[in-house]
Amino acid sequence: MPLVEITIIEGRSPEQKRALLSEVTGAVERAIAAPRETIRIAIRELPAEHWAIGGLSIAERRAKEADTPKAG
Repeated sequence: MPLVEITIIEGRSPEQKRALLSEVTGAVERAIAAPRETIRIAIRELPAEHWAIGGLSIAERRAKEADTPKAG
């Protein structure tokens, strides 16, 4: 029984998560010949404040990008 754990930043729509579940299930089924009904997937959604890159949370990065004027 394969178990796939996916961690993403919260904010995706139910439709996007449904598509992710479907695509990952298909990939596991094809890659290791696992019967579809045995494939388990867990999506863990984290707040943007709880995920950091280079010492800045995603929330901080987004705020910084929003404050930066766009060229054009």
